[in-house]
Amino acid sequence: MSPLLYYALPALGSYVMLSFFFLRRPRLLHTPWVPAFRPRLGAHRGGSGERLENTMEAMENSMAQRADFLELDCQLTRDGVVVVSHDKNLSRQTGVNRDVGSLNFEDLPLLKEELEVYFSPGHFARGADRHMMRLEDLFRRFPRTPMSVEVKERNEELIHKIACLVRHYDRNEITIWASEKSSIMKKCKAANPEMPTSFTLSRGFWVLLFYYLGLLPFISIPEKFFMCFLPTIINRTYFPFSHPGLNQLAAVVAKWLIMRKSLIQHLQQRGVQVVFWCLNEESDFEAAFNLGATGVITDYPTALRCYLDSRGPPALAS
Repeated sequence: MSPLLYYALPALGSYVMLSFFFLRRPRLLHTPWVPAFRPRLGAHRGGSGERLENTMEAMENSMAQRADFLELDCQLTRDGVVVVSHDKNLSRQTGVNRDVGSLNFEDLPLLKEELEVYFSPGHFARGADRHMMRLEDLFRRFPRTPMSVEVKERNEELIHKIACLVRHYDRNEITIWASEKSSIMKKCKAANPEMPTSFTLSRGFWVLLFYYLGLLPFISIPEKFFMCFLPTIINRTYFPFSHPGLNQLAAVVAKWLIMRKSLIQHLQQRGVQVVFWCLNEESDFEAAFNLGATGVITDYPTALRCYLDSRGPPALAS
């Protein structure tokens, strides 16, 4: 055996053993986050499979099903009103080809009478309420309900206004900053650092890389929420690519990379709550909770409530 291997192999073996040891016992190195709430049932766009998305009627319906938190996106109107809307352009939601930012709040068109459920292709939601609403009205109606607010655009005025509304209504601990882009998340955290954050796409990739390199137990994690798609929904209810072959490949690779119980358990032990989206079938609920997820985001809060009630109360985290 060469001198290099003589020293390298024992060092590598010791590193693997330490990594595995602290992966299972992260609290020996890190003080876990103490959660302000446990999000078991999250309503995607307010529960967009049962009522028209992001309307007050949808939110009311989800709260009637004892939703633990509401997931939503925000846009800014021309007159500076923060509205709850997934899309920047209104074509899909209203049939009017205008951006939210090009209209005053009072001039926003009504939603269509029915909207297709994005994560349940071929299914449509309807509702009596077709009005877009202000984020402030939602905060007033449900002052202590946790919410995840996603920012899709690098709009500093929008970010600042959301941060101010959260402070004004004393919601710092129960309103989550969410964004796919790290550049946007950086501005969100600067605007209101007291709000908990979820992982961006790039941060999620880094966590996976550190996990497979054995480094995850030794790094700090400032985020309190890991909100991730469940890989089994790819090519079934979620189609990230236009080519079927790419979706099939993505489903296999993502399932192998992400659906690791030891990864989920490690994050949970460090106080990072793991929430999978956007799940609309009981088999997916089962897969997520069997992995150890804290909760699920769904378009159908009634179905998820029935599933959760059938399982009984959740086991307390150790």
